[in-house]
Amino acid sequence: MNKNELNPDASPQAAYGARLRGLRETRGWTQEGLAERTEYSSVHVSAVENGRKPPTLRFSRSVDRALGLVGTEDAFEREYREIKHGNLLEGFPEYVKHEGRAAEIRLYEIGIIPELLQTPEYAQVLADSAARRGAITPEQADERVTFLMERQATLARPRLPTMLVVMDESCIRRRVGGPKVMNAQLDRLAEFAELPNSVLQIAPYDIGERRPFNLPMNLLTMPDLSVIAYAESQMRGHLERDTAAVLPLLTAYHQLQAEALPQAASVAMIHEARKGTP
Repeated sequence: MNKNELNPDASPQAAYGARLRGLRETRGWTQEGLAERTEYSSVHVSAVENGRKPPTLRFSRSVDRALGLVGTEDAFEREYREIKHGNLLEGFPEYVKHEGRAAEIRLYEIGIIPELLQTPEYAQVLADSAARRGAITPEQADERVTFLMERQATLARPRLPTMLVVMDESCIRRRVGGPKVMNAQLDRLAEFAELPNSVLQIAPYDIGERRPFNLPMNLLTMPDLSVIAYAESQMRGHLERDTAAVLPLLTAYHQLQAEALPQAASVAMIHEARKGTP
């Protein structure tokens, strides 16, 4: 039987399929052999290898178990998530999994509105800007916004998480997307502050050197009261579970809240910023 030539450079999906075929053949398995080990049909395996069918999370996990790649850097689950969500930083997919179950979410952001509070229009402007710079593709830009909306929807569960948000003043001063987009975004912040499960504070410029964080910070309190921290730079993200490393970050967050404006004053600053939008 003639074997189709695969071009792994054609797309991330094609690269996934080509790597799958290569690892399968290295083990001396036929498509039928892999199908038996993953409880999929050989037709399905062939379609994924040849890029005719996109991989799914369930398929990727089945392949990882069959190939002994579960939890490794070469796991197909990891590659699937990169395909689906587009250029996510290391640690972020795992963070999102915990975020959806957290009892309490603490956020600190600099420069842009925290993602969980962004309107779709605001998020789309940021994603489209990244695409114009060539950092991501237009398709990945759309996927990024869809993924964010899914994250926000996950939090609208019967037992709402408590959300504590501190934003640097730059978040509301930096104009994104023009007056219509920015005004709607600022309105969204004011509405968020009225929710019974939320606290919103602005860290004003004049706290100066008393600002304890120089990068955005996410802290999750899980149902078992364990705390998980996630922070990222321009190039990489880091998920931290070790209590000895996380507790100082939690202390710093409390210090940040003490320096930030109370919620009423923060909302007043948001309204002032909205009036200043042409």
